Amino acid sequence: MIILKTEKEIAAMREAGKRHADILQRVALLVKPGITTAELDVAAEKMIKEYGDLPAFKGYTPDGAKTPYPATLITSVNEEVVHGIPSKKRKLQEGDIIALDLGIRHEGVFTDAAITVPVGKISKELNDLLMVTEEALYVGIDAVKPGATVGDIGFAIQSFVNKRFSIVEGFSGHGVGRHIHEDPYIPNYGKSGQGEKLVPGMTIAIEPMLNVGTKYVKILPDGYTVATKDGKPSAHFEHTVLVTETGCEILTKI
Repeated sequence: MIILKTEKEIAAMREAGKRHADILQRVALLVKPGITTAELDVAAEKMIKEYGDLPAFKGYTPDGAKTPYPATLITSVNEEVVHGIPSKKRKLQEGDIIALDLGIRHEGVFTDAAITVPVGKISKELNDLLMVTEEALYVGIDAVKPGATVGDIGFAIQSFVNKRFSIVEGFSGHGVGRHIHEDPYIPNYGKSGQGEKLVPGMTIAIEPMLNVGTKYVKILPDGYTVATKDGKPSAHFEHTVLVTETGCEILTKI
């Protein structure tokens, strides 16, 4: 069921989004060769608590998972697409890329956003991957307006990417707000005019995931980490967006 948000909930999500964006950018500044993904996780949780808020992912058991997610920050490195678990053993190296995916709870509402950042100097191919994935996010957001459909978002992203990279099909955007995951399901591909209609008061997370190689993925033995089947890199960007009377508003943008 699609949940339309009240003005009070929207106001709380706006504030959550500002805090969310600040935290993600501050964590991104910590990314450098030699730091562990566990250290980034600790930093993110500390920042959330300094704001007086709560991590959305820590202790959350999504559909299909056998155990709760054990960390605050999702850290997906190189071939890891999404849901990578921070580890004291995983040190970042020059030339890596890392997706930082964060959810926070503020005054009973949730926001969700992600960025992928370089570790030091990266190859041209990886730089192109990051640039195209981030731009695909904004192309998808540009399709959001009252009367548009979920299919319009996916079609816009798919048309923009246009086979330059592979679009992950098994994971997608989603509604967000009263819960970290809500209806509707928002694939990063689709047909214009199809799917649920967007109406003012909807809050959704749009999150393209693009791979250098195959679109096919696998779940690693930890039960959470999703990685490309061919071991080639992947990138992920995400914003929480409000559907307004005239278009949309990005809640998690600085």
